[in-house]
Amino acid sequence: MKRLLLISTALAAVAAACPSFAQDPADDTLPSNTLPEVIVTATRLPAIQQDTPGARVIDSRAIEQRGAVFAADILTDIPGLSVTRSGLGGVAQVRMRGATPGKTLVLVDGAPVNDASEPNGAYDFSGFELGDIARVEVLSGPQSSLWGSDAIGGVIAFTTREIDGVRAEAEAGSYGTLRHRLAAGVANDRYAFGAWVSHYTTDGISVADAADGNPEKDGFDSLTLGLKGRYAVSDAVKVDGSVRWTDSEADIDGFPAPTYDLADTADTTDSQSWSGVVGVSVTALGLSHRFSVSASDIERANNGDFASVYQADRQVYRWQADGAALGDRLAYAFGAEREDTAGSISTGASVDLGTSSAFGVVRFDATDALSVTGGLRYDATDDFGEKTTGRISAAYDLPAGFILSGAYGTGFKAPSVSQAVCDFCFSSVPVPTLRPETADSVEGAIGWASSDGRIDGRVTVYRLNVEDQITYFTAPITFDSYYINIAQARTDGVEAEARALLGAGFDLTLAYAYTDAVNATTGARLLRVPEHAGSATLGWSGERLSGALTIRAEGDQPDSGGVREAFVTANLNAAWQLTEVVALTARLENLADERYQQVFGYGEPGRSGYVGIRLRY
Repeated sequence: MKRLLLISTALAAVAAACPSFAQDPADDTLPSNTLPEVIVTATRLPAIQQDTPGARVIDSRAIEQRGAVFAADILTDIPGLSVTRSGLGGVAQVRMRGATPGKTLVLVDGAPVNDASEPNGAYDFSGFELGDIARVEVLSGPQSSLWGSDAIGGVIAFTTREIDGVRAEAEAGSYGTLRHRLAAGVANDRYAFGAWVSHYTTDGISVADAADGNPEKDGFDSLTLGLKGRYAVSDAVKVDGSVRWTDSEADIDGFPAPTYDLADTADTTDSQSWSGVVGVSVTALGLSHRFSVSASDIERANNGDFASVYQADRQVYRWQADGAALGDRLAYAFGAEREDTAGSISTGASVDLGTSSAFGVVRFDATDALSVTGGLRYDATDDFGEKTTGRISAAYDLPAGFILSGAYGTGFKAPSVSQAVCDFCFSSVPVPTLRPETADSVEGAIGWASSDGRIDGRVTVYRLNVEDQITYFTAPITFDSYYINIAQARTDGVEAEARALLGAGFDLTLAYAYTDAVNATTGARLLRVPEHAGSATLGWSGERLSGALTIRAEGDQPDSGGVREAFVTANLNAAWQLTEVVALTARLENLADERYQQVFGYGEPGRSGYVGIRLRY
């Protein structure tokens, strides 16, 4: 209770410290006099965020304002997302609305990048650097009608940046940390081409069993390269493509004999991954067609007493056609996909899975105030049968700036590679035949925007049910171990968020989530999902100086081996624009030097500082 009061007080303190100010004129890199209308594109049909239940967008300005280096640094701002990281460079995974990490689909420029060789098919965000990212879109709740399997919890879609000019950054700070970025490109209406490189290295801290403070530091090194381009062959034909490659190495802690407890070791994990997409857009037959081929590949090696190497790759062939009718009151999209996935298992063998799909989405503006959107998708898996999923949502503009919206959707997730062949299973009896996991969710939201466009907010209430959830089971007497479908998992939650332009260059962003995620069979809380979490960011933009103070808090959460205690932490980021080209930057993290953990047993850095320089031409 004391910690929960501290969380509430911390969030309230930021809001109370911000009386109204007069807004100063600002250029287009700073907050304007009104909040912008945000458009979401991961919905297949572009949609207004406030009209789309469960949709959020983080743009490049928010990333820069926060001083976020990695995706895990900024995703914690999204209500309903639980981000867990086992130390600097350690595995970082996301749970959306209580769903396990393998139920969040991750896209980079439309290419799925989930790791098929990970036991649950989850994506590891630990090395995902944000230097080349223009925006992050998050769709919470089942999105299988849009994107198929792996999207029961939701979708996180990253869009890389189009560059016009030269951008460079360098930063140094605590724990021997160095960061460098360089990007260059040209962009106009006819064509664009750009390239970038980012490098991050740190000596790190000792993260194993933070309560005992083991002395060995766990370092991390990451290198990211990327290319992006487009070319308009004619008014009717356009081609585009992008590719992103990351190489990272992290020191990790292992489980040495004879106790097999987590402890300092010389273990490391190395990973190389790349993703890319090539597309052609054609206007023909009254429709806009897009044909694309995307691919992703990852190879990760764990070096230590339990050495292993895993590799996974995925290819997706997609066609989508967009159109409109009834004077643009009716918008629609439909198409087909083929996905082929391969992942290795503990024996070194590679296992193939595949799915053929067809989908359609329609949005109808029934009146100026009411819009209805519906989606339907058919997936035929090569190994686990067929599944049809759907989603319907509606938004209604009420008087006085209120927006009422709601959605009902279904989802499914086919067993992962490891689950399909029962990797790491040890059983004296035949193991059960697995069924795909299924889900349904209902949510309702009430939003509000002030008449002057300076304040908006939304409160969402939802329930997510997951049937036939797959889990690794160990029999209590025989100790046989294998995967099984359990009856049900359920999450009830409330998500609240608000933005405000306070004047004099100040802006405020608030987010809070109550997440009650339980095993509906036993009533036990699901692991690594805090019941209460929230953040508050107070930003300021002046003629030359800009900055942001972010306070983030999480309540207690159950974890493997114990309960991870609640924490409150704060970060400060600032930039001083010396000239139109040169800016100095500074970051202070964990201002109060809080001793805390995101994952039980893995400590996070204490108070730390970083200074840098940024060039834009």
